[in-house]
Amino acid sequence: MLSLTESKLLNALSVDGLEISLNLCFHNLSNKQTAAGELMKGYSFILLNLIFFTNSPPIYAASEGCSDDGVVSFLCGPVSPEDLLEIPGSPWVIASGMEDDGYLYFANSQELTSTAVYPSSDIEHRLDKNRFSNCPGPQSTGFRPHGLSMVVGDNRIHSLLVVRHGSREAIEVFEVEETQELPKITWVGCVLAPEDVVFNSVVATPEGGMAATHFQLPLGHVYEWSENSGWSQVPGSEIEGPNGIELSADGEWYYIAGWGSRSLVKLSRGRPEIVKSSVEVSHHIDNLRWSIDGSILAAGHIGRLPSSIFGCLNQSECDGVSTRVTRIDVNNLTARQIIDYPSNSVFMLGTVAIEVGNEIWVGGIGGADRIARFEYR
Repeated sequence: MLSLTESKLLNALSVDGLEISLNLCFHNLSNKQTAAGELMKGYSFILLNLIFFTNSPPIYAASEGCSDDGVVSFLCGPVSPEDLLEIPGSPWVIASGMEDDGYLYFANSQELTSTAVYPSSDIEHRLDKNRFSNCPGPQSTGFRPHGLSMVVGDNRIHSLLVVRHGSREAIEVFEVEETQELPKITWVGCVLAPEDVVFNSVVATPEGGMAATHFQLPLGHVYEWSENSGWSQVPGSEIEGPNGIELSADGEWYYIAGWGSRSLVKLSRGRPEIVKSSVEVSHHIDNLRWSIDGSILAAGHIGRLPSSIFGCLNQSECDGVSTRVTRIDVNNLTARQIIDYPSNSVFMLGTVAIEVGNEIWVGGIGGADRIARFEYR
């Protein structure tokens, strides 16, 4: 490990896949010019530059058409759709527009249209005080949505969890009711993040709670919340840049994206002894989503150097940067890359992949106003 000579806690830097709240360390590398040292210098370069990137106005303003590019089709409208999830059995896909004063979007997979639904003056706020007694109330301004998770409910009424940044760090909770037209969304509560913790992705737990990743380099953790005990750190969840997260249907296994390690980590949940294994992939992993065949779609990005990610986000240089999606068999931990799409001016950096009908939809960041639609593979 590198020696740390000085550290300073920074506020969260909110650029997808690089949602970071960590100790920015000034490393003494004079006698340790190792490969690890060079890698960490690369990460520090990204962090320093992201300070300026995230405090600047959006660089990309939607100005180009929405036609196919010969490789991929698009659904245009959502700006920086960092995370996506499908309402099962419906044509609706929910997207989180990860921008300052961003939006939640409902996209129609049949009509290929989208609508910004939250925040909105038409939305009802109905705090569930019994479940979210520590929530101070709704805060619709300064809304920067990030990770998403859904609990499918009865009577076509579902619970939606949204990682939010901006005016507060929290998991916002919504009720989504399917109707004959646009689904109805109602804010019902929030769970504030622990002090100095900035969440990235979230997943609901079978017991009615939630778990969320705290993206940090060199090591971050997963936190779990329940109504009775609040937040606690998950044992064994020390991972190099934990990003996306999913949970097995029986609640016994976490699947966690290691952005820094370019790997998917399988971690036992609730066992006396920690069981942990992993599989490496060809790219930084951002979000994770279950496939209909029981595999996991791991979406993310890769560049020649860690600094290449920032260079592409700033639109100064995207050569060698691409969006990648890997299909992972969680039973034997094998991986197969299925998408490799070079970054360009209209779709710079992919962050999530979901199956929608006979297509794979990929969301991304950097101000692009579209979701990429690939043929199923």
